[in-house]
Amino acid sequence: MDNKKRLLIVAHAPSPNTLKLRHAVAEGAVHEDIENVEVTVIAPLDAGPDDILGCDAVILGTTENLGYMSGALKDFFDRSYYPCLEKTQGLPFAYYIRAGHDGTGTQRAIESITTGLRWKRVQEPLVCRGDYRDEFEAQCRELGMYVAASLDAGLI
Repeated sequence: MDNKKRLLIVAHAPSPNTLKLRHAVAEGAVHEDIENVEVTVIAPLDAGPDDILGCDAVILGTTENLGYMSGALKDFFDRSYYPCLEKTQGLPFAYYIRAGHDGTGTQRAIESITTGLRWKRVQEPLVCRGDYRDEFEAQCRELGMYVAASLDAGLI
């Protein structure tokens, strides 16, 4: 019997830098000390309600686009919201935003949708603000590790 927990990472990565961030989250989530978590990374346009229904926790990633989340992540939510609404209440989640500005509108949009879904945020949002810095990758790696380790330990 497979006792592994499933962590889903749904992250929009339209540039080399955002791809580095998505890889860093996944890298942290598969840390060698985390034993019982299976990690799946899917782009938002390829993910859907079945992916959410089949996971035990989710990490979302998006760029800040015109003060909002990426259209790809919004499309993912549009297709997944009602099929998941009654079936994923309490789903542990975390998210990160690659924000050229402050990320406030993006944060507000994600919080609004996930509140409607009644998901449970398990970590403060990670907002990578301003010009790209290599430290964003370490922060994303830590986010992935924290969520996966918490899932592995049965804390979430």
